[in-house]
Amino acid sequence: MLVAADKFKGSLTAVQVAERVSAGLRRVVPDVEVEALPVADGGDGTVDAAVAAGFERREVRVAGPLGDEVTAAFALRGDTAVVEMAEASGLQRLPAGVFAPLTASTYGSGELLRAALDAGVRTIVFGVGGSATTDGGAGMLSALGARFLDADGEPVPPGGGGLAEVARADLSGLDPRLGSVDLVLASDVDNPLTGPKGAPAVYGPQKGASPDDVAALDAALSRYVEVLEAALGSRAAEYAGSPGAGAAGGIGYGALLLGARFRAGIEVMLDVLGFAPALERAQLVITGEGSLDQQTLHGKAPAGVATAARAAGKEVVAVCGRLALPPEALGRAGIRRAYPLTDAEPDVARCIAEAGPILERVAERIGCDFLT
Repeated sequence: MLVAADKFKGSLTAVQVAERVSAGLRRVVPDVEVEALPVADGGDGTVDAAVAAGFERREVRVAGPLGDEVTAAFALRGDTAVVEMAEASGLQRLPAGVFAPLTASTYGSGELLRAALDAGVRTIVFGVGGSATTDGGAGMLSALGARFLDADGEPVPPGGGGLAEVARADLSGLDPRLGSVDLVLASDVDNPLTGPKGAPAVYGPQKGASPDDVAALDAALSRYVEVLEAALGSRAAEYAGSPGAGAAGGIGYGALLLGARFRAGIEVMLDVLGFAPALERAQLVITGEGSLDQQTLHGKAPAGVATAARAAGKEVVAVCGRLALPPEALGRAGIRRAYPLTDAEPDVARCIAEAGPILERVAERIGCDFLT
């Protein structure tokens, strides 16, 4: 048995999901062999998944999205680092109930990348998602040596809103070590930077942006691209329309400017975590996440796990807090059956509050269905 599930957001980490599922299976068959491989798709929880797979956790002090210092982590194994932008610049770094759509900065994410470079790595998997920011990666680039100046030659204010004032970009001071690393942009988002499907329009409201804020951010990011095009040539504009440019408030765009390769987050993480050899050893794969819904089918971890498992001829079932997909959609995704917590406990509030024990009961049902 291989348990390769993502977190149940707000209830259980991916590691806890694996622990609870394993415990439930062993209640049915005490000597069952269960291998746990917590997974993530590049968003929050990516570093934890890498550490669970054997990477070393490294902690550094960096700037949070509002500029206050926070302790953030990246994962290291050999010459490969897994860096999660949400560790430095994620929504969870904001005080409860506080949003800063115009001023939140990715500067700390750049500091995390610099810490990975200091560790001497040759490959950086840069997982992006769950951001508090919409600054197009300008803060990240600034931390790595770029300068964004206004008409008076002064640095523009932090955040996407400040980019409305940008008049000149100087990237000559970028850390030269960036040229010798393989930077992989890992994301489940393929939006462009601006426009109706861009970062401000699609994701800005989740970060507290009003309609006026969305318009201001889209205009500011468009200005940012124009200034970068003057500094770097046409590729700056081309990258703005590339898949992944709009990921995590546009930090994907900043990463593309650094030469990053864009790959689906779950595909990258399955490679990094050693999923293929674990899959070979498994007879049944259990995947899952908090909500199995239409978003799951578009690059989320369970869909990636199921696709890889189906290609290897392995059967897949899923656990989840909430199920919003019909059986035929699950089947097309390669998932034979889903087991939502709400089948065991109809009260959604209790499912969230008591997710661990309820998940163990759900795993017992899987054990009865597939192991006895």
